[in-house]
Amino acid sequence: MSYEQILFEIEEGVALITLNRPEAMNTWTAVMAAELSDAMHRCNDEDEIRSVVLTGAGDRAFCAGADLGRGGSTFGGRDTSTEAAEAEVPAAPAAPRDSTHQLLPNEISKPVIAAINGHAVGVGMTYPMLADIRIVAENAKIAFPFVRRGVLPELGSHVILARVIGFSNAAELLFTGKTIKGREAASLGIASQSLPADEVLAAALAIARDIAVNAAPASVALSKRLLWDGLTSSVPEMMARETKPFAWLGNQADAREGVMSFIEKRTPQWSVGPGDIPEEFFEN
Repeated sequence: MSYEQILFEIEEGVALITLNRPEAMNTWTAVMAAELSDAMHRCNDEDEIRSVVLTGAGDRAFCAGADLGRGGSTFGGRDTSTEAAEAEVPAAPAAPRDSTHQLLPNEISKPVIAAINGHAVGVGMTYPMLADIRIVAENAKIAFPFVRRGVLPELGSHVILARVIGFSNAAELLFTGKTIKGREAASLGIASQSLPADEVLAAALAIARDIAVNAAPASVALSKRLLWDGLTSSVPEMMARETKPFAWLGNQADAREGVMSFIEKRTPQWSVGPGDIPEEFFEN
């Protein structure tokens, strides 16, 4: 698939996805959403891809929110039926199977790192909240301004943000829709670190390459699944969930390779991928 509003490239096991509407501060459109979903399917399905970095083109914004070109009708026209609403709820991470499903970063088996290199507003922030790791430009403007536009934070924000930064902090950001800078976002825990804007992408790529080379793909896929499932699990439930996957991984070739490459002080050569994981480990 050729893309109009994103760029997609793969190098050394890392997929780099770039929101590519710099003239419009990479504002969000239906086309961009569809293309991102297709890119996520590719990342999920292609074994050569070990990790993913998501960033924005230009030096102003990662994504400045929804394209407001429709004016007052920007957020109108959606189906309000229960069936439609349920269909839009992001699923828990799962193995790639249905290419028609609108796939989100939290659903794929590869780690996704958001390199928030500029302003991130509205969906420009809720979408990267579905990534696993976030690095933000220290002077970027960060906001969840939905209530100031007469709508509602989406993409699981009411669970994810509260778990990431605590209920009170999440309530303040979501209820006021106020703008903060990247430094404050990092201090709250929204991002793991804040850096000068021109260093954000390089830092994200360094983490992605480290994962691509040094982390066993099946281990990462299962750890990611369990980490996201942990949003709605108790500690005893998670301990029970971890037992079978740990045992299965321990009997795979990569468990031996991980130990021997460490002992022999060499780069590991992984041979077990996410597609080799038994389906039962992806079942709730």
